Amino acid sequence: MRQQPPAQFEPSLEFARRCDAADPLREFRARFALPHANGTPLTYLCGHSLGLEPLAARERVLEELDDWGRLGVLGHERARRPWIAYHELMAAGLERLTGARAGEVVAMNSLTVNLHLMLAGFYRPAGSRTRIVMEAGAFPSDRHAVAAQIAWHGLEPRTALVELTPAQGELLSVEVIEEYLARHAEQVAVVLWPGVQYRTGQAFDLARIVRAAHRCGAVAGFDLAHSIGNLPLALHEDGADFAVWCSYKYLNAGPGAVGGCFVHERHAASTAPRLAGWWGHDPATRFAMRPEFRASPGAAGWQVSNPPILSSAPLLASLELFDAAGTQALRAKSRLLTGYLEFLLLPLGVQLLTPRDPAERGCQLSVRIDASAERARAIFERLGARGAVCDWREPDVIRVAPVPLYNSFEDVHRFATQLGDELRAAT
Repeated sequence: MRQQPPAQFEPSLEFARRCDAADPLREFRARFALPHANGTPLTYLCGHSLGLEPLAARERVLEELDDWGRLGVLGHERARRPWIAYHELMAAGLERLTGARAGEVVAMNSLTVNLHLMLAGFYRPAGSRTRIVMEAGAFPSDRHAVAAQIAWHGLEPRTALVELTPAQGELLSVEVIEEYLARHAEQVAVVLWPGVQYRTGQAFDLARIVRAAHRCGAVAGFDLAHSIGNLPLALHEDGADFAVWCSYKYLNAGPGAVGGCFVHERHAASTAPRLAGWWGHDPATRFAMRPEFRASPGAAGWQVSNPPILSSAPLLASLELFDAAGTQALRAKSRLLTGYLEFLLLPLGVQLLTPRDPAERGCQLSVRIDASAERARAIFERLGARGAVCDWREPDVIRVAPVPLYNSFEDVHRFATQLGDELRAAT
């Protein structure tokens, strides 16, 4: 039996348009470049993969190019936003999005590079404590990095890499993590977990995972690629040891944009070995060019290179939009948009892999069509031909994400209508 939809939603296009008219965040849509094809607007529901371009991003990049042309090397100190301390300009916005304290975040590198840097510092296998615990079906790049770090220490990934699987179905409960850690407390060195699982869209209780890891003496780290800019975070309060993320999904900083790291303040003065570079050196003596490394306090001490200015500038533009909109308002709209999408999809007979509880998901719904993978893929491709931009994950999952900064209720209604049309045509 299909669950009855919530009473606050209605299936009509008029209802979607009324919601858009009443949306307190509706004006933010006009601050983004909205993709078109042959002059027709696309139904863009793929912010979980690549966020849209803030219109102000172009201006920010052009300003840096102008300063480069006008000043040359002097731009490091005289640009309108001096390049030497450019990463500091993003710190406050990232602190608000991650629930960090001052000094606990830094914009740098890309996600997998940052994960390697964090594991190099926090994965210190000793005695029987050699294992890294992560979820089965993790994003492949994370698994590659973890296996490489284990092998780097001369250990065998087949035994030191533990991949937990759900007790049943496709969603993994935190109880599974807690039970494993309780049974193998003296063997686990690091728990590396996603804030949101990329394929299913399941969001996890990070504080609870941290507590379980710390009870057994392990380090707790998180991949927040699908969390930052999507869900409210409280990394300092939750007690996470480290976290990494990219900025091209919900943070809308553009393809290949600079990523980021969180390091809890209790590690601010850590002297543990790390992969050091000169931009992680204390800025007070960085340019003295001394051979010894003296780490900057906080997350900045894990930097290795100076910030990439042209791929950081769009992030500044996007962070301004997040600050203007406010995390709580964005989360409230996100719950409504995703709830409306769920309401419209369930009568179509599709299966949702993503949890039904709004507290256990963000923007993304992962949809499985009750058909062969070939038929489901054909429906996905026909949706694309009609201008619906979402994405496909093998073998049979369509990921759809209405993003509150720029998506509308009408976007959601249009997508559900198109999917319904294609499902009926395929029967």
